[in-house]
Amino acid sequence: MREARFTAACIQMRSGRDPGANRDAAVAGVRDAAARGAAYVQTPEMTSLVERSRERLFANVTTEDRDPTLAALREAARETSTVVQVGSIAVRSGDKIANRAYLIDAEGAIVAAYDKLHLFDVDLPSGERWRESATYTAGACAVAAETSLATIGLTICYDIRFPGLYRALAEAGAEVLTAPACFTRQTGAAHWHVLQRARAIETGAFVISAAQGGVHEDGRETFGHSLIVDPWGRILADAGGDEPGLILAEIDLAQVADARARIPSLKHGRAFTVERVGRPVEAAQ
Repeated sequence: MREARFTAACIQMRSGRDPGANRDAAVAGVRDAAARGAAYVQTPEMTSLVERSRERLFANVTTEDRDPTLAALREAARETSTVVQVGSIAVRSGDKIANRAYLIDAEGAIVAAYDKLHLFDVDLPSGERWRESATYTAGACAVAAETSLATIGLTICYDIRFPGLYRALAEAGAEVLTAPACFTRQTGAAHWHVLQRARAIETGAFVISAAQGGVHEDGRETFGHSLIVDPWGRILADAGGDEPGLILAEIDLAQVADARARIPSLKHGRAFTVERVGRPVEAAQ
């Protein structure tokens, strides 16, 4: 029988080019969180390596069964008896790489894996240009995982901009939604908080999102502000900036049922079509 309440933690990181150092920081964070009472601990997207160079990335990435960061975090989960969500690591997938999240139970077993569905291909006004599809292969399946603590919906970073994914996970029974991220500073400053709160409000679920923060060795800047948001859209914990660290908050699953009873929008969804009306715009003469 699962507990109705548990403490959740997010490890905020500034992963660099040394997978070993990143791995050690993540393991230390899990141990620290467990010592402070956390039953669930989440790391950010790209826990083991933040690297924009395709060549360097491929040189430091291996297959899932050989990845030392995944192995170390499985052992940390077993050692501390905590549920650990690896926000994501890069693993070999054919001639590309999968941006893959893992959910590890308190015995160290992998209970779920999720490949990021939506790839970040954008040109920002700052001049930043991102083409994740050139390196990564997109996932094809959403994942809602049953655990000893809660039913947890797995997503990653850019997924947060696709509300239909979160509604589908909530309709599948997810009580906690997660979006560990490596959000750029520019887009994070504009949208991070409102997107996290919106997904929580729309679904009546907790949203827990560990983040990368600061200036990384490869030159990218990430926003930080790891967040834990309750089903009413209230921020329970915010890392407050981009420095590495740890945030914790109590998760009371009764609040999920309460929020969904007060605003039962998950029950009121209806199929519909879109009808375009009006005259088409005339082509310029």
